[in-house]
Amino acid sequence: MSALLPLPGLAAPFPVSPALGALVEAVVRAGGRPLAVGGAVRDHLRGLPPKDIDLEVYGLPLAALERALAPFTVHAVGRAFGVLKVDVEALGARECFDVALPRRESKAGRGHKGFVVESDPSMTPADAALRRDFTVNAIAVELGGGGAAGALVDPSGGVADLQAGVLRHVSAAFDEDPLRVLRGAQFAARFSFEVAPETVERCRALCGELNTLPKERVWGELGKLLVRGVWPSAGLHVLWQTGALAALFPEVAALVGCAQEPEWHPEGDVWTHTLLVVDEAAQLARRDGLDDGEALRLVLGALCHDLGKPLTTAFEDGRLRSKDHEAQGEAPTRALLDRIGAPHDLVDDVVALVREHLKPFHLYKEQASDAAVRRLALRVPLPRLVRLARADHLGRTTDDALAHDDPAGEWLLERAAALAVADAAPKPMLLGRHLLARGLVAGPALGALLKEAFEAQLDGRFADEAGALAWLEARLRGGT
Repeated sequence: MSALLPLPGLAAPFPVSPALGALVEAVVRAGGRPLAVGGAVRDHLRGLPPKDIDLEVYGLPLAALERALAPFTVHAVGRAFGVLKVDVEALGARECFDVALPRRESKAGRGHKGFVVESDPSMTPADAALRRDFTVNAIAVELGGGGAAGALVDPSGGVADLQAGVLRHVSAAFDEDPLRVLRGAQFAARFSFEVAPETVERCRALCGELNTLPKERVWGELGKLLVRGVWPSAGLHVLWQTGALAALFPEVAALVGCAQEPEWHPEGDVWTHTLLVVDEAAQLARRDGLDDGEALRLVLGALCHDLGKPLTTAFEDGRLRSKDHEAQGEAPTRALLDRIGAPHDLVDDVVALVREHLKPFHLYKEQASDAAVRRLALRVPLPRLVRLARADHLGRTTDDALAHDDPAGEWLLERAAALAVADAAPKPMLLGRHLLARGLVAGPALGALLKEAFEAQLDGRFADEAGALAWLEARLRGGT
């Protein structure tokens, strides 16, 4: 990157809340040297409010640190690794901090958990920083007790990399944890940072160990990339660049080089289109204030929506066509999401988006019936589908996409609102209790009649309970 990024936090003191101040005072009183470390410092320098503040304490053995923290609530989770979770209450506010001793880690096996961890309070901050992943996460702030309060401790040049927008590994210890490849991708998505070429090469060398990662860790990092990423495409590019895409997400890697008809997709292959669509989906999620669960479904739908194209694309009648790619996308979507540990309900929701993502355009083009709109609302939440369809439309470089000309979604939502299915799927108006009250007996015939009634409702044969009962009477008399 040519221009240096502004770092507002360089000129602002690191914020010390009453709770953090009480914690720091207790540690300093015991003879320790507390430093704020990690993501909270990085975010502060970028001008963001620091969250989840982690402290590293030098000069105190674990037992002495525990005595110093006795006035607070200390949880034993992580103690074996020299990490204490501490709840501090001050001025009516409660905050939780991770307080750790500096530690050494040595590789003892393959994968993310193959480490021996040893705490060493005599280490220097420079030595402790060597175990961190990226230089931008290896910056610390002195909080008092042996250093000038507020001074930055930056042994790895993290501030310069933060200004340059570069993710660079701190040391050769980076190679010991393959999860860092995925962390690099999600940081690239969140901060729009580039990965240093030498770090890309280290990531590529780690691809052979990516299959040792627990699938819940893979799922967690991908979720952060898609939901917290300002530009998810930047993170996906890093996955491709490092070889992690082919290693962990082969269904997505198959999009690279899959050609599309230039008239409909002048932007390029399916991979290029997908990168544009995930970014559009992320922007729509922010615009509409979606919660994390809804945003994840939307952006995952964007990532997976064209997974059927490599299976279906063929040159026919002088054009590249991908017939039935929506339905054919279900199998690779399920394979991908099941393999990386996505919850089953989420998988079903994303598959529904994949299967239906062209429906808003098709229904608009056909000026489809009310029945078609009602039935679509049964299969997928319409606002979610319209957002994905809009992202799909805008993730191209055709004239109408560049002009943001997309009438299909608004048309569908207006129709859905008029039919009272915009916010929820239609529910049956004729219920079992109605049939039992009419003297019918529970059993398969009753179930079949309820199904027939619901189909009639979707077709618009009745619109309220009175109409449903009238339909029932006509049906029982043998009418239609």
